[in-house]
Amino acid sequence: QVQPAESGGGLVQAGGSLSVSCTVSGGTFTAYGMGWFRQALGKEREFVAAITPNGGYAYYSDSVKGRFTLSRDNAKYTVHLQMNSLKPEDTAVYYCAAQWRRALSTLEKDYDYWGQGTQVTVSS
Repeated sequence: QVQPAESGGGLVQAGGSLSVSCTVSGGTFTAYGMGWFRQALGKEREFVAAITPNGGYAYYSDSVKGRFTLSRDNAKYTVHLQMNSLKPEDTAVYYCAAQWRRALSTLEKDYDYWGQGTQVTVSS
């Protein structure tokens, strides 16, 4: 059973930086495109960033482009989301997910395996 598990997160002031990571157990990591989604209180979950299985290409939502960087270490079965210039509106629970259907996907429905989420809070 493929199981992503997030780590990192926490509280940071606006303008600061934070990193969240996701380690995947089970399965063959290099077979999966990985994605990050987030859900703010009272809002629907939204796409943040995704990366291809070989790590050669990453795609970002407009709201985080230029501020967030997604990378992966296939030897360690881990993806890293570096978040810079954080804003209060980035406050959310961040979820890591894995999918095998496409090289890269922004759609929740394509993702089969989800982590439990990690809280990121940005204070103003």
